[in-house]
Amino acid sequence: MYRHETINSTADSASTIASAGLRSEAKPVITPINPPDTHIWGVYCCIVVLSIIELYSASSFEIAKQGLYSPLFRHIGFLLIGFLIMLGISNIHYRYFAAATRPLTWISIISMVYVFFFGQVINGAKRAINLHFMSLQPAEFIKLSAVLILALILGSTQLKKDETIRNNGLKWATFYVILLSGLLFTQGLTNTLILMAICISMMTLGSLEWRKFGIIMCIFMVGAGAGAAIKMMMSKNAADQPHEVPVLVDSRGNVYSIPEAAGGTGGGSRMQDATWHNRLAQFFNSTPKYEQGINADNLQEMRSYMAQANGGLFGVFPGNSRETSRLPLAFSDYIYAIIIEDLGFAIGGVGVMLLYLWLLARAYMIARRCNQMYPAFLVTGCAVLITVQALFHMAIVTGAFPVSGQPLPLFSKGGTSIIVTSIAFGVMLSVSRFSVRNKDASSNVLKAEAEALPEHLRGENPTQF
Repeated sequence: MYRHETINSTADSASTIASAGLRSEAKPVITPINPPDTHIWGVYCCIVVLSIIELYSASSFEIAKQGLYSPLFRHIGFLLIGFLIMLGISNIHYRYFAAATRPLTWISIISMVYVFFFGQVINGAKRAINLHFMSLQPAEFIKLSAVLILALILGSTQLKKDETIRNNGLKWATFYVILLSGLLFTQGLTNTLILMAICISMMTLGSLEWRKFGIIMCIFMVGAGAGAAIKMMMSKNAADQPHEVPVLVDSRGNVYSIPEAAGGTGGGSRMQDATWHNRLAQFFNSTPKYEQGINADNLQEMRSYMAQANGGLFGVFPGNSRETSRLPLAFSDYIYAIIIEDLGFAIGGVGVMLLYLWLLARAYMIARRCNQMYPAFLVTGCAVLITVQALFHMAIVTGAFPVSGQPLPLFSKGGTSIIVTSIAFGVMLSVSRFSVRNKDASSNVLKAEAEALPEHLRGENPTQF
């Protein structure tokens, strides 16, 4: 009897010690190891403050229809929702993102398929799901899903010693890239190119062998070439067919026949294909811009150039924009032009660009200090998502890329874009808080962080990354 009690007592003591040990090891993981990254927070706060000012400055069209403060309050409302989402995600350990990745990816895929058949027509194409209080655009979630799924696949396979596992990982990564790109292709080439740029950047950071990287790039190039050829053919055929072009009325009562500004319920993919044909023809037009007249096909870009020219080096100050009431979609697809007109090329043009580039540089610095590969992929992928989207918007507005509707993250009007960007900021802040970045961290802390992840994601970050 005594022996039995002694054994039970010993077992209970061992269980207590083990439980205490587990709690002790888990504490450094559950509790943030680092404070929130001040650089990421600084970039976020600067962008949000500037976006409130510039969105209001660029909302003449919306003010004429909805009232003086309605567009501003709506934008601030979405920013507040995005802030709360970002704050919540930043307090969640990044290990939970792995479990949520595949469900989010397939929900995004199903949503895109739904939009293809039943979606709300915006700017001449089926792009959104009408939720009555907002239009949800799955294309934005597709790009976020691409970042998360690639981080999961590459982070769990590319550091394995078994080459079969590494090759299978690359095959699955390529499959998802092609699948998601094909879905985005239905809404235009620009979104597809953005997703391809994000995926190529993440694969480049994965320390792939040059031979494998070259094979994957060849596959992407063949797919991209075939897609571009199909798009060109569809655009040419659509341009030769008559179709109804919707009109846009500005705040001064001027009526424009602008396919790009369509927001109604007609046109569909045929109008989008015709629009792409006109945009490419306009982009490759050899006549200098200053010799071209303003017509329905080039109104947006010409007004955009006028806004940037009027802003000069130091701008006309927010609220004094001359072109905001004449530039269609100034509050979304062309807000960068209004930023330059208000704040000038030196502050608005270069300054805003540097904010996004600094975010990318800071994410890379955090990634280099991550002890595990998975969080390193997460933080760089999210930063690339935001920065590439911003650079494409800037290239389109300044004429370096053909005209296409792309929002400037957190600046442009649009609830879906703000929510997705906020999620990406939250993921980056989570990695910065919970991932070990101190080279002098104790072995217990490093071990606890590794054990917090699923076994297949326990790959140490190679020094060259």
